[in-house]
Amino acid sequence: MHHTVHYISCPVCKGNHLKEVFVVEDFSITHEKFHVIECSDCQLRFTDNAPDEAVIGRYYQSSAYVSHSNTKKGIINRLYHIARSFTLESKRSFVQKATGKAVGMHMDVGSGTGTFVHVMEKAGWSSIGLEPDEAARETAAKLYKADIFPADHLFSLPAGTYNAITMWHVLEHVHRLDEYIAQLKKLLAPGGKLIIAVPNYTSADAQHYGTHWAAYDVPRHLYHFAPQSMRTLMERHGLNVIKTQPMWLDSFYVSMLSEKYKKGNIFKAIMVGLRSNFKAFFNREQCSSVIYVAEVK
Repeated sequence: MHHTVHYISCPVCKGNHLKEVFVVEDFSITHEKFHVIECSDCQLRFTDNAPDEAVIGRYYQSSAYVSHSNTKKGIINRLYHIARSFTLESKRSFVQKATGKAVGMHMDVGSGTGTFVHVMEKAGWSSIGLEPDEAARETAAKLYKADIFPADHLFSLPAGTYNAITMWHVLEHVHRLDEYIAQLKKLLAPGGKLIIAVPNYTSADAQHYGTHWAAYDVPRHLYHFAPQSMRTLMERHGLNVIKTQPMWLDSFYVSMLSEKYKKGNIFKAIMVGLRSNFKAFFNREQCSSVIYVAEVK
């Protein structure tokens, strides 16, 4: 039995104008190679013949996968944790501004070791997390006593509950894309906001690194979004993107990882990150990663 996912139409717009862009290596764990396909209709790129849900787990089983392991070994991982500490409060503030609420009901999908759930709880929100990785859930329970549930708990939650649902670099990992977005929409309270951060392959750092761009992260990243493809996905599910926000630090972190894969150096990564952000300053939707805020139409 082949445990891979092959698309004959676009997973976002269902169009069939597909073309292969290039082949990308899994630089971080297995060094297997995967074909990246682009939809000419909505600009989505996706990883073809990616492992299905039954077998994808082994592609996360490495200390290199920093969001699950909490490892601080190596300069890039140390910088990741420093940056994460800096950005957690800005994310919390962003959620409050996007929802117009100081406190409320919050769910973090793909919560890893529960850090953001903890930050939201400290700010007075009622917050839960969903996380498929058992070890990450156990770490969250030990560190924060946070309420972190298995991913499929999503489908047993009551409708109309959450003022904010966040997905920080998670949507690109979700196999059942339409099913998840439809359910997330149901779970939003009236006026609730769905807040999704994903890498942006139209960014200058992505263009610079090409197949070595670390945010392709095949096969864990099943989809590679451009602003147009994200808007198309939201619109198909009766959601409007009402705001976008750049994630300025991502260009540096992604460039550092990309240089590592190319056997380059950290100073070049800083220059690429700066150049990418300079270009994104004039078009914020060309940042290395973009946050999208969506609400029900």
